Amino acid sequence: MSTHQRIREFYSVLYEAYGSQGWWPGEDTLEIILGAILTQNTSWKNAKKAIDNLKREGLISVEGLRLISLDELAQLIRPSGYYNQKAVKVKNFIGFLVEEYGGDLGKMLSEDTKRFRSKLLRIRGIGPETADSILLYAAKRPVFVVDTYTYRILLRHNLIGEETTYEEIQNLFMDSLPQDTGLFNEYHALLVKLGKERCRKKPICKGCPLEYDPHNV
Repeated sequence: MSTHQRIREFYSVLYEAYGSQGWWPGEDTLEIILGAILTQNTSWKNAKKAIDNLKREGLISVEGLRLISLDELAQLIRPSGYYNQKAVKVKNFIGFLVEEYGGDLGKMLSEDTKRFRSKLLRIRGIGPETADSILLYAAKRPVFVVDTYTYRILLRHNLIGEETTYEEIQNLFMDSLPQDTGLFNEYHALLVKLGKERCRKKPICKGCPLEYDPHNV
């Protein structure tokens, strides 16, 4: 079985095992974008606590986040960890949104995908994974998000090498699957589910949905 076929098979196996994951949590576009930034290097549980703090203060708005001081913002998002750096990242994104699009989220989300991604990557603190999360979950573009779990799972199944880059892994998925936003959304969420439950740094292989692979023996 080819690598492309195995990528497709993994999705079927994981979906059968875990079902739909209902990603990405968020009541509106800005909240989803904030979640993509605040979940860097932490769990969603911690990122959600930070978002709930912002909600409580009525700050899930472009204007609110533009006007709040950096120190106040940092304290509100403290549960997400690395809160001083993340406060700067949130401010950098809001500054970008105001400068490039007059603070208009709709205008930003209508931007050409490649141009939009290129602009996002120029924001200090926004790397490929965060940029692609914004594109997939907020802008609903068919862009596959690659994270540590994805890399670890594919490496352990001998589908990639240790030196495989983010772009190479992303292209592997996008060349193997239909260009479908919903599919990319669900597959990424399923890989995260598997990574958290089974494919940890110290893996729990017994009982894993991908434990037995007759094509990899």
